[in-house]
Amino acid sequence: MEAQKLTELLRATIDPNPEQRKAAEDQLAQIHKIIGFVPTILQIVMQTTLEQPVRQAGAVYLKNLINSSWSDHEAKPGEPIPFSIHEQDRAMIRGTIVDAIVHAPELIRVQLSVCVNHIIKSDFPGRWPQVVDNISIYLQNQDLNGWNGALLTMYQLVKTYEYKRSDERTPLNEAMNLLLPMIYQLIIRLLNEQSEQSVLLQKQILKIYYALTQYSLPLDLITKEIFSQWMEICRQIADREVPDCSHLDEDERTEFPYWKTKKWALHIMVRMFERYGSPSNVVSEKYQKFAEWYLPTFSQGVLEVLLKILDQYRNRVYVSPRVLTDVLNYLKNAVSHAYTWKLIKPHMVAVIQDVIFPIMSFTDSDQELWESDPYEYIRLKFDIFEDYATPVPAAQSLLHSVCKKRKGVLPKAMATIMQIITSQQADNKQKDGALHMIGTLADVLLKKALYRDQVESMLTTYVFPEFQNPAGHMRARACWVLHYFCDVQIKNPQVLAEIMRLTTNALLTDKELPVKVEAAIGLQMFLSSQDDAPPYVEAQIKEITKELLTIIRETENEDLTNVMQKIVCTFTTQLLPVATEICQHLATTFSQVLESEEGSDEKAITAMSLLNTIETLLSVMEEHPEVLLNLHPIVINVVGHIFQHNITDFYEETFSLVYDLTCKAISPEMWQMLELIYQVFKKDGIDYFIDIMPALHNYVTVDTPAFLSNPNRLLAILDMCKTMLTGNPGEDPECHAAKLMEVIILQCKGQIDSVIHMFVELALSRLTREVQSSELRTMCLQVVIAALYYNPQLLLTILDKMSQPNNEPISSHFIKQWLHDTDCFLGIHDRKLCVLGLCTLISLGDAKPQVLSEVAVEIVPSLILLFDGLKRAYESRAQEDEEEEEEEDGDDCEEALSSDEDDMDEMAPNYLDKLAEFTKAKAGEAGFEVKAEVKDDDDESNDDAEESVEDLNETGLETFTTPIDDEENDSAIDEYWTFKEVITALSAQDQAWYALLTSNLTPEQARALQDVVVTADQRKAAKESKLIEKQGGFAFPQTTVPSSFKFGS
Repeated sequence: MEAQKLTELLRATIDPNPEQRKAAEDQLAQIHKIIGFVPTILQIVMQTTLEQPVRQAGAVYLKNLINSSWSDHEAKPGEPIPFSIHEQDRAMIRGTIVDAIVHAPELIRVQLSVCVNHIIKSDFPGRWPQVVDNISIYLQNQDLNGWNGALLTMYQLVKTYEYKRSDERTPLNEAMNLLLPMIYQLIIRLLNEQSEQSVLLQKQILKIYYALTQYSLPLDLITKEIFSQWMEICRQIADREVPDCSHLDEDERTEFPYWKTKKWALHIMVRMFERYGSPSNVVSEKYQKFAEWYLPTFSQGVLEVLLKILDQYRNRVYVSPRVLTDVLNYLKNAVSHAYTWKLIKPHMVAVIQDVIFPIMSFTDSDQELWESDPYEYIRLKFDIFEDYATPVPAAQSLLHSVCKKRKGVLPKAMATIMQIITSQQADNKQKDGALHMIGTLADVLLKKALYRDQVESMLTTYVFPEFQNPAGHMRARACWVLHYFCDVQIKNPQVLAEIMRLTTNALLTDKELPVKVEAAIGLQMFLSSQDDAPPYVEAQIKEITKELLTIIRETENEDLTNVMQKIVCTFTTQLLPVATEICQHLATTFSQVLESEEGSDEKAITAMSLLNTIETLLSVMEEHPEVLLNLHPIVINVVGHIFQHNITDFYEETFSLVYDLTCKAISPEMWQMLELIYQVFKKDGIDYFIDIMPALHNYVTVDTPAFLSNPNRLLAILDMCKTMLTGNPGEDPECHAAKLMEVIILQCKGQIDSVIHMFVELALSRLTREVQSSELRTMCLQVVIAALYYNPQLLLTILDKMSQPNNEPISSHFIKQWLHDTDCFLGIHDRKLCVLGLCTLISLGDAKPQVLSEVAVEIVPSLILLFDGLKRAYESRAQEDEEEEEEEDGDDCEEALSSDEDDMDEMAPNYLDKLAEFTKAKAGEAGFEVKAEVKDDDDESNDDAEESVEDLNETGLETFTTPIDDEENDSAIDEYWTFKEVITALSAQDQAWYALLTSNLTPEQARALQDVVVTADQRKAAKESKLIEKQGGFAFPQTTVPSSFKFGS
C-alpha cells in the first residue's frame, strides 16, 4: 500500500472544498479493504514530518475503521459477509499500537487509546496476551513518555473489565498480579517529584486503581497489606498541599492537575468506604469481615485529613468543588457508624456553621449567572447530571443525614439557622443559606412534634415576607422552601390561602424567570399534598395554565411539564374551554425542542415529558368527546411526525398516544395511522412490539366491524405477529404476539374462518422450536384453544391437514400437551379459556378426536385443578378490591441514634442479624431477655408464597381483554355455569362417555366436582339478583341453592 498516495487522500479529506473531500472519502472507501491499508494508515499517523491536521485525520479514520471492522462479523442470511480487517493487518497493528501511543502527541494519543480499548475488548487475552508485556516493558524503562503510554494502555485494559463480575475478571487479575506492584512502585517514586508531569502520571495511576476496584474489590489480588499501601498513598495525596493557583480562573482551577489528582485520591477513599468498608452496608456479604477491619484501621487517619481539608475551606483557602463533594460524601457515610461518628462528632457543629452553611448560601457566581443567563441558571439548578460538579447536593445530604440520624444535632443546627434568619446583620445571601438549610430539613422537622407545631408560624414569620424581597433569588428561595413544607398539617386555613396566593402571584407577575419556575413547582406540590388547596387557585386557573405553557416553552424544563400534568388532572372541567389551545401549545413546544440542539439528553427528557403531558391531557378529556374531537388532529400530527421521521427515541411515548387516540372510537385518520404503524414496525419497530400492543388491541376490539371491513388490516397485524414469532425478539414480545392472536380469534368469532389456519400453524410451529418459559408455551397453546372455542370442527380439520401420515395426529399431540400443562395456566382469563376449551372438547359427541378416549380420565381432574385455581384467583381479586390504603401517622416516628449506635441499612445482606443483635442489646439494657428470633420469610421454602404467585388474579397479559372477560355484560359467559350445563347434559345424553370421564375420580375429586357445581348455582343466582336490582326491581332474599348435586348413574 503506497503511503504517499494515502497521505494525499487523508489531506484531501480535510480540504475546505466539499467536492474534494467527497472524492477523497469515496476513494478511501474503495481501497480500505486492501491488505496493508490499516498498518499504512497507522504509519502515516506516526510520521513526525507530516503536518498535525493530516496525522489527526488519519488517527480519526483509523479509530472509526477499527471500531466498525476489527472484529469478525457473522453474515445475516441472504446478505454478503461484512468486511473485517484481515488478520495479517490486525497482527501488525497489535504489534505496534502501544509503541504508537507512547510516541504520539496528546491529540493523537486520545484517538489511539480508543483503538486500543476496542482491540483489547476483542482480542485480549486470546489473540493479544502480549499487551501485558508491552505495558510492563515501558513501565520498567526510565522514560516519562514510556510511562505515560504504558499507563494509558493499562487504563484501557482495566476499563474493559471495570463492570464485569468477579468470575469474569480472571484475565485482568492475572495481568494485574504483574502490573499492580509495578505501578505502586512507580507512584511511590513519583510522590517525591512534584512537577506537573509527575502529578499527571500520579493521576493516571489513581484512575487505574479506581477502575480496578470501584465495582468489585479482588481480595485475592489486593490483600490487606496491599490495600493499606494504596490507602496510604491516597491519604498522602489528599493531605499534601496544592501549589497556589489563585492566578487561574475558576474553571481553570478545577482542571489544575494537583486538584484533579487529589480528587481521584478522594474518589477512591469514598468508594472503598461506601462499598466495602461500611459494616452492615457492604455491597456483598463477602466484604463484611473486610469492612469490620477497614473501619478501625483507616477511619482516624482518613478523617483527620478530610477535616483538615474542611478547615482550609473554613479559612477561605480554595478547595476544588469536586474535592469538597467527596469529603462531604465520606462524612455522610461516616455519620452512620458509631466508630466514625465519635471521631467527627466534636467537629460537627463547626462543619454545619462554617462549611455546610456557606456552601448552601447564594454566591456571587450564582448572582452573576442569574443576571447573565437565567435559562442556564435554571438548567443547572434542575439538572441531576450537575450534582457532582457542585458540592451543594453533598452538603444538603450530609446536613439531612446527620440531623436525622444523630441525637442532639438537629437542635444545634436549628439554633444556627434561627440565629441567622433573626439577625439584623444577615444579608440576603446568608438568609438564603439559612432558608436553604430549613427546606432541606423539612421532612425531619415535620416528624418531630417540637418543630412540627411551629412550622406554620415559622413560614408566616420568616418565609412569607421574602416574597416582597427586592432580590429575585430570595423570592425564588421562598417558593422553594414552601414547596419542601408542602406536607405540613395546616391548622389555619388562612395560611394555606396565603401560600396559594403568594405562589400564584409569583408565577403570574414576577419578572424573574427562575422565580416563576420555583413558584410553579411550589404550586404543584401544594395541589398534590393539600386537599383544600385547589379552590384557592381555581378562579385564576386559565391564566396560570397559559403562563405555565409560556415558561415551559421558554425554559424547556422537564419539571414544569409535571406541574402541567397536575394542573390538567386537578382542573379538568375548568380547562375544557382552553384544552385545544393547551394541546396546540404543547405540540408546538415539542416541535421546537426537536429542532433545537438535537442529541442533547436534557432535550430528549423534556420532549418525552411533553408527550407524556399531551397523553395526560387526552386521558383526562376522555369523558368529553366534543373536546377530544379537537385534540385528535393536533396529536395525530405529532404522532405522524415522529413516525415519518423515524424518531425511535420517542416511540414508547408515541405508541401510548396512539393507544389514547383509539380508546373510545377509531377515526378514519387513525385507520390510516394503522398503515403507518405497520410501515414503522417493518422498518425499525420490531423492538417496540410490546409498546405497540395496547394500540393494536384497541384496533381489534374498539371497532371490530371496521377492523374486519378491510382485510389488509387483519393481514397486517397477523404479519406483525408472524414477524415476532418467527424472528428471535425474546420470549416476552413473542408472548404478546401470541396473546394478540388469541384476542383476534375470540373477538372475531365466526367472522375469520378463512385465516384461522394461519393463526394455528403459526402458534404450533413456534412450539416446535425451543421454548424456555412456560408462559410462551401456554400462550401458544391458548391460541389453539381459542381456535377450538371459535369453531371446533374447523380446528380439527386444520389439525388433520397439518398431520403427517404414519405420525401421531397433531390434534392428539396438542390435546396431550394441553392436559400436561394445565397447571401452567395462571390468572383468571387463561384458566377460564382452558375450562371453556375443555367443555367444548368433551361435548363434541361423535366428532370427538380419538385421543380423548385415551386421556378421558385426565380431563375432569384437569378441570378440577383449573377451578381450584380460579376460586383462589377470584378470592384474591375480591380481597384486593376491598383493601384500602391505610395512611400512616408520622408522629415522632423516627428516633435518632445515640453516639454508640450504628445506622442499619434495611437492604444490607445481614440486616436481620444486625436487627436481632440490636434488639437483644436494647432489651438487656432494659433488664429483660429476648428469646424470639428474627427470621426472613425468604430463608425458608414457603409453599404458601409459591401458591400465591400462581393465584395472581391477573397475569401480565390479562389486561388485553377479550369477550370472555366481560363479566358486566348481561350475556357474559360464566365458566362454572357452562361446565355445569355440559356435565349435566353428558350425564343425561351420553352416559357411556360421562362414565368414562368420571369413573376414576377419587373421593376428594368427587367432592371438589360437587363444589364446582354448587358454586355454579350460587354464581347464577347472584347474577340474576344483580340483574333484577340493576333493572330497578326489588331486592330479594338469596335463593336457596342445593348444597349437593346428584350425578346421573
